[in-house]
Amino acid sequence: MNVQVSPSAGATPVLPDAQVVTEVRHWTDRLFSFRLTRPASLRFRSGEFVMIGLPGDTGKPILRAYSIASPSWDETLQFYSIKVADGPLTSRLQKIKVGDQVILRPKPVGTLVVDALTPGKRLYLVATGTGVAPFASLLRDPEVYEKYEEVVLTHTCRTVDELAFGRELIEDLPNDPLVGEEIGNRVHYLPTTTQEDSEHTGRITGWMENGKLSQTLGLPDLNPETDRVMICGSIGLNTDVKAILDAKGFVEGSNSRPADYVVEKAFVG
Repeated sequence: MNVQVSPSAGATPVLPDAQVVTEVRHWTDRLFSFRLTRPASLRFRSGEFVMIGLPGDTGKPILRAYSIASPSWDETLQFYSIKVADGPLTSRLQKIKVGDQVILRPKPVGTLVVDALTPGKRLYLVATGTGVAPFASLLRDPEVYEKYEEVVLTHTCRTVDELAFGRELIEDLPNDPLVGEEIGNRVHYLPTTTQEDSEHTGRITGWMENGKLSQTLGLPDLNPETDRVMICGSIGLNTDVKAILDAKGFVEGSNSRPADYVVEKAFVG
């Protein structure tokens, strides 16, 4: 684990739309997170994503969509990323250090926002891998606890060590300055692994189909009358969870037409 914390004053950006790296943390040899300074003009809804990147060899920037992992009230912007050895962006992004500059296009968009869902009793956040990032933002947003009585985070990774980001997020929630006092027993967390034995193993879709998810959490089975769902993961996860929810009578929503569940189509990982 490698933590680098920003000095009190960062370097002045010289790249167009650039922000300064204030923190880098390597969780595993495949996963890392980092923080950037936040433009004073940037406004976003918890759960949205922005385009970030680095200059390419030709001078043209290499940009990718990254969900903002920090809540909308945070003074910095946190991101959570995989490391791909031959990836056009992540092969270089994983080497950033405090004081470096990263391009950020301040035009947040996305469907993983509470505005895209109709009112409900319980909010399920279903993630695989780095898809937990937007949910890290939402879990620290007071609006979520104003609209839902309970929140469920399921996070599926290959191995136990890859669950660390989500686990630390949940462990730190009671100490959060804005939502800590709201948590109580309202947040449920279910981490599962697919390639290493752990307390909970298997794909979350299997848990949802056979009722094991609700039984383990001590909650009623998924019901469109009371439950709302956000999905952020691989194409396979998105497709499979959509099919499960559709079969149960859930209706997919969007920013323009709120409904029972939403899927972040810009994320694959």
